[in-house]
Amino acid sequence: MLALLTIGLTQLGVTTLGQTDLFTQRTDSVAGQDVIAAHYPAGTGSPATIFTRQETAGQVAEVAQRVPGVAAVRPVTQGSQAGPPDPNAPPKVVDGRVEFEATLADLPDSDGAERTIRDLREAVHGVPGSDTVVGGFTAINVDTSDASARDRNVIIPVVLLVIAVILALLLRALLAPLLLIATVVLSFLATLGLCALIFRHLLDFPGVDQSFPLFAFVFLVALGIDYNIFLMSRVREESVHRGTRPGVLAGLAVTGGVITSAGIVLAATFSALAVLPLVVLVELGIAVAVGVLLDTIVVRSLLVPALSYDIGARIWWPGRLSRTDREARHAR
Repeated sequence: MLALLTIGLTQLGVTTLGQTDLFTQRTDSVAGQDVIAAHYPAGTGSPATIFTRQETAGQVAEVAQRVPGVAAVRPVTQGSQAGPPDPNAPPKVVDGRVEFEATLADLPDSDGAERTIRDLREAVHGVPGSDTVVGGFTAINVDTSDASARDRNVIIPVVLLVIAVILALLLRALLAPLLLIATVVLSFLATLGLCALIFRHLLDFPGVDQSFPLFAFVFLVALGIDYNIFLMSRVREESVHRGTRPGVLAGLAVTGGVITSAGIVLAATFSALAVLPLVVLVELGIAVAVGVLLDTIVVRSLLVPALSYDIGARIWWPGRLSRTDREARHAR
């Protein structure tokens, strides 16, 4: 069942949520942006800024104008700040550098605008000796998106590695920590898959923000590992005296109610975020609430105890308990 839920990841749609997509209800700012887009190039309100050397300014402007998705490129002139731009005014030069404004054809917070910024950067960087940089609102979104992807690819493996080391020291085994890490990852992916279906088909959200998977991972894995520690540390204590299979049953009987109660309280607490008018917070609140309930009711109460019971004393491999377990001795 958990594996089937992960299929919903194909509907997740990780993207940079635009300003018009941040709210659960239509706002005046969104209506204003729609009016601008109806009568002018969609990126008029937030042009990209290009800074280059004075010597290569003409070549950079020509290259930038040819980039698909760029509607217009004009230099910032001496009188640009005081009134309407004068096409005959000389470009404003500061410390040997010239600034251009590139109006984008797409909304500044759309995927199309981000692709244009990437193409624009690649094009102007190809001008020799220009030392060109591209900034502005859309460029900030591009850099934030890249940073989020990098953080996600680095932090998630590091967190899992640290958790595996802590579990190995606590349980004095290697197989049990690997099994618990696998169930945590499966629970996390199943939660994202289920939430993707909810966001797309029930709430009609355009997608999830770049930062959403990392935030959801931090919350869900932190809570899931806590429940793992509560359960398996008690199971190990009971296994020393009773044997692994009776120890699993005894440990679950003692900790199951506490874990389930804590999960319900946490899910109710995070679900309060679902009433806020911001899409990012609604998505995070739903994801944590759904994930915690899935983790406490299915994974921690059924999956982990069942796997531990089926594997038996070998779950403590290569620790001494896997060799001295009274069940193992009886089997030999």
